[in-house]
Amino acid sequence: MTRSNRMLIFILTVGVFGILNTEMGVIGLLPAVADRYGISVSQAGWLVSGFALAVAASGPILPLLCSGLNRKTAMLLVLGAFALGNVVSLFATDFSMALAARVLPAFLHPVYCSLAFTVAAGSVRQEDAPKAVSKVFIGVSAGMVVGVPIASFLASAASLQVAMAFFAAVNIAVFLATLLFVPSMPVKERMSYGAQIAVLKKSAVWLSIAAVLFINAAIFGVYSYLAEYLGTVTQLSANAVSILLFVFGGANMIGNVVAGRLLSHRANRSMIVFPFMLAAVYLLLFFTGQFSLPTAILTLVWGILAGFGSNMNQYVMASAAPDAPDFANGLFLTSANLGVTFGASAGGLLIAEWGTSYVVLAGVLSLVLGYIAVLLRNRVLSTAPLHL
Repeated sequence: MTRSNRMLIFILTVGVFGILNTEMGVIGLLPAVADRYGISVSQAGWLVSGFALAVAASGPILPLLCSGLNRKTAMLLVLGAFALGNVVSLFATDFSMALAARVLPAFLHPVYCSLAFTVAAGSVRQEDAPKAVSKVFIGVSAGMVVGVPIASFLASAASLQVAMAFFAAVNIAVFLATLLFVPSMPVKERMSYGAQIAVLKKSAVWLSIAAVLFINAAIFGVYSYLAEYLGTVTQLSANAVSILLFVFGGANMIGNVVAGRLLSHRANRSMIVFPFMLAAVYLLLFFTGQFSLPTAILTLVWGILAGFGSNMNQYVMASAAPDAPDFANGLFLTSANLGVTFGASAGGLLIAEWGTSYVVLAGVLSLVLGYIAVLLRNRVLSTAPLHL
């Protein structure tokens, strides 16, 4: 990989970190947001759910509509919108304004992330594409799991405004780096919208959508309640919970690196083995979750598997529609966000009915459905035996 390619992938990685950090980092700020605007925590939760719904709605559409734009221009547009939205959120005087400042840029979220995966894959040889994408996924993982404790720390150590300013600062920095160091990237071979949408005629694409939805539900549906699980089931202190959240985030990044290697050489075998490994972690956690040391070890392993699983989801979708990469990545983002919503809802129902320790069963059920979808997808894509 050349020096310019490494610089490009680094900027893309920090870029997706800034966008995912904006989306997920606010999770740890909801009590402070509720206090600031005089609303309930559940109302403040619209900052998370509203963002996710915007991403899910625009995922298949805006990457498709922007697929003919110069890549650099499109990325600058998205980064500029996120930077502006974060600045408005920082100074918003009422909750409606703060919500609008988050949800409106969220519609552009799939455009940048889709481009980041596509550009990273296209900057290297085809066989090295999963490795390049896995590096960008480090930014995704950092934004989704490391941004939460960072934002919470800044809010508690300083103020809510400082935490919000952190979101804005990252996006502004990446905007400037993209402007100065990323070359112009005009689309040389533009596919028509009809040709890209035509991939929806393939049953493998729909099976891939189902696989991504259920596997992401299994990962982040349970992760959404990790802090509560560690506090109520394992009965750890607030500081210990924060440490394990950081452990999960760091392990997630390790999983990204592992995924780049395995998906480059043993993709089908890895996709088949993964659900069994994560299900084993969840079942062990169910029976040993009240003990601190086993829970800490399982959280580390879980984090690695979660990082791998996120990469695997993108690979599952992109490899099912290689001729329409921007549209495929948009479908991936929509499916993944719907999976988070589905998983969190299923986990919440189990917690309400049976207790917090049972949330892992929502993950196991989702893994079963995801495994079936992966098997059917692989069978449709190849009439020959799976290449192991």
